[in-house]
Amino acid sequence: MKTAVEQLQQVLRDRVLEQEADAFLVTSPQNRLYLTGFPSSAGGVLVTRDASYFLTDFRYFEAAQRQVTSCQVVLMTRLSDNFWELVQRHKLKHVLVENAGLNLADARNYREMFALLGAQTVETNTLDRLLRGLRAVKTPQELKKIKAAQSITDAAFSHILTILRPGMTEREIALEIEFFMRKSGAQGVAFDLIVVSGANGSLCHGVPSEKKIAPGDLVTMDIGALLDGYHSDMTRTVGMGSLSEEQSRVYHTVLSAQLAAIEAAKPGAVCSQVDKAARDLIDKDYPGTFGHSTGHGVGVEIHEWPNFAPSCEEVLRPGMVITVEPGIYLPGKFGVRIEDMIFITETGCENLTESTKELLLL
Repeated sequence: MKTAVEQLQQVLRDRVLEQEADAFLVTSPQNRLYLTGFPSSAGGVLVTRDASYFLTDFRYFEAAQRQVTSCQVVLMTRLSDNFWELVQRHKLKHVLVENAGLNLADARNYREMFALLGAQTVETNTLDRLLRGLRAVKTPQELKKIKAAQSITDAAFSHILTILRPGMTEREIALEIEFFMRKSGAQGVAFDLIVVSGANGSLCHGVPSEKKIAPGDLVTMDIGALLDGYHSDMTRTVGMGSLSEEQSRVYHTVLSAQLAAIEAAKPGAVCSQVDKAARDLIDKDYPGTFGHSTGHGVGVEIHEWPNFAPSCEEVLRPGMVITVEPGIYLPGKFGVRIEDMIFITETGCENLTESTKELLLL
């Protein structure tokens, strides 16, 4: 039985190689990981009609030989020599190159190198679009990894609730969450964790500071774990002691918006309509306070396709994993964001986030 990576490679062969090229070359770290299951900072994946190769250097060669089963692992010595052998072996004339992994200088170098080898690079967005579409729908193995990362994230939130108190700084809280995640088996954090409180809460991507948590503050924690190459993402906002009527009203408005978006997320729904379900509720009472998209895909990158955004007309398909994270941000006062990850099923969606969304007063 073919592995998931081999099945994906076959899809790419069927849809690309027969139409535009003899081979395709993937160079971005995220897509190398996606196609091989092996993380590395250098290398490339070359797929022809009848073979797949993972070219990597000495630093990764031994480990890749042990772990990569979907491709033949090739020790990358002098790149032009490696490609010369493969171009000759498979009689390659046109190589479709992933654009996302190349800067202008690299693109020129590949173009010149393949020209010297008697082949041409095909520089269109075809391969990038196909990879993006394939990555948007998770395999069962990918979903298992994302769920495991989210389990660590949920546990980290439960842990921080037991020690969160006035006087702690935003930075102390972020460090404690990261330390707990790493002790629990995470490779690291999925992104630079966000912990903001009080007036800092209106900074939707604020950096944890030395500000101390004070009674009456709302504290927003946007956290996620990285595990086995896959990310998780969740946000919770909690109150320190008693809150004002306005703070409570804003919180429950955001929660209502988030629940409306989750209800709208199902196969066949358009991403922009899911965004609208949340945005309309917020704009009714708090216009201009919700300036980012309602959510984004999650996988080998923390931000993937598709997005719950006003401009995204992608249709939801079973297997997609997307966040739902509306927020309200009142400059100089406070902010609230609530975020879950959902998995689109055949009939609706499954919420992968287990942490409570009840307004917690600590």
